[in-house]
Amino acid sequence: MLIKKFSQIGISDISAVGGKNASLGEMYNQLASKGVHIPNGFATTSTAFWKFLRQNDIQETLENIIAGLDRIDYTNLALIGERARSLILKSTFSNSFSKAIGKAYKDLCGEEEVEVAVRSSATAEDLPDASFAGQHDTHLNIKGEVALLEAVKKCFASLYTDRAIKYREDKGFLHKDIALSVGVQLMVRSDKGCSGVGFTIEPESGFENTILLSGVWGLGENIVQGTVNPDEFFVFKPGLRKSKFPIIQKKMGDKKLTMIYAPEKEKATTLNIHTPIEQQNKYVLTDEEIITLGKWALVIEEHYKKPMDIEWAKDGISNTLFITQARPETVHQNKNKQVRIEYQLQEKGKILAQGNAVGSKIKVGIAVLLNSPTDAKDLTSDSIIVTDTITPDWDPLLKQVGGIITNKGGRTSHAAIVARELGVPAIVGCGNATEHITNGQTITMSCAQGKTGYIYSGKLSFEEREIDFSGIRMPDTEVKFILADPESAFQLSFYPNNGVGLLRMEFIITHLVQIHPMALIKFDELKDDKAKKHIEKLTAGYKKRDVFY
Repeated sequence: MLIKKFSQIGISDISAVGGKNASLGEMYNQLASKGVHIPNGFATTSTAFWKFLRQNDIQETLENIIAGLDRIDYTNLALIGERARSLILKSTFSNSFSKAIGKAYKDLCGEEEVEVAVRSSATAEDLPDASFAGQHDTHLNIKGEVALLEAVKKCFASLYTDRAIKYREDKGFLHKDIALSVGVQLMVRSDKGCSGVGFTIEPESGFENTILLSGVWGLGENIVQGTVNPDEFFVFKPGLRKSKFPIIQKKMGDKKLTMIYAPEKEKATTLNIHTPIEQQNKYVLTDEEIITLGKWALVIEEHYKKPMDIEWAKDGISNTLFITQARPETVHQNKNKQVRIEYQLQEKGKILAQGNAVGSKIKVGIAVLLNSPTDAKDLTSDSIIVTDTITPDWDPLLKQVGGIITNKGGRTSHAAIVARELGVPAIVGCGNATEHITNGQTITMSCAQGKTGYIYSGKLSFEEREIDFSGIRMPDTEVKFILADPESAFQLSFYPNNGVGLLRMEFIITHLVQIHPMALIKFDELKDDKAKKHIEKLTAGYKKRDVFY
């Protein structure tokens, strides 16, 4: 079979349609009855991919090209990848395959051709120990049979992007064993709405009672690529299950760019435009929508019986929310929760920048300021990359370095996901790191102080210790926390405890709220213009400032 409709696909079809498409088919068939919205579509099969290679007589040539890869320093990775992709792009689809795609597209569209999303899905993708996140290509806003066939071939070729080749090498997958399926899915008009990513656990600590949702205006590439800093929403699962108000934190991102469809006369299919200030200062989701997505994320996790990494989109025309992808979370589910590695700074230093902490490590190293991955030279485990943003093209470099710092991106960006998989500390979404850190400077990056990561000037001493909770025997009396910093709550939850005995409210106000309650109640009476501007920035997105408190 060359084509399978989503209605014919389940999670057992990974070998036929890849992990991404198998999951979409599973959710389309099993979760729609539970209220989860999945856009309809179809997928080309692995059988179609293998037939394509055989009919063009390129399978052996591809294997010979890959055999020439320098597996020590990967100095010829770009050349090998270019040769492999070029070979596929020059090949032709058989009439039967082209007609099968055309018929499936017409069945999906009905009477009038509509835009679709064309997504790559490898047969080794979205597995519990290998996400392949961002390794293969996606093409958005594709309309018409000719454009669709071209996009499908480009997806086939993306099996041999430089980053995908290197990822398979690192993970020990044999290139010749992996096929590529292409998912064709009705396009959600998130260009007129919003889109984002979600994790059904807190992605840094692995805390299982929280769902993290993040979102941006427009198409979702900006959030995945880390081009902008997204809004973040934390949803408490026990609150969802008990029908209590479950949103425990909202954090506004700058969302400076919005990706939209390009006009038909443009060569590109999408454009990035500047987001109006009014939209930058507005949350992409209402509380009701956050709760709806939280409920869906919980349904998806309970169906798969494992933590999940999801993608969502809101159609700006119909105002309808959709789930467009779901894959297993690959970092925390296999970890030994009885053993924790704890890092602690032993001294204070000058803070150069701060952002979203990825992981919990501390790393001392040399800052290497880069504009693009092609500028990199002689990177070592003591190198800490400092750049504006990181896309999948950077992936072959990331395993060489000791840390990653970016101006843009959230904790659900591609850079954050890959950093977690590699166990490399990262601080993303700093805003101005490249302005305050100089090339060659010795810096200390700390992800050990909760959700916020800090970059310090110079080499600071720190302690690293392993704690094995399995040998700790709790006393008969209750052992409860005295907590002052909500940022540390998720990580501390894994320590043996009987709950929280005391909250230091004054510290929570100082560090998290950051505003005296009376300054919110009597805001109009404040004389300090600088303080008023800071309060306005912190409370953006709230109609009433006391509600923020």
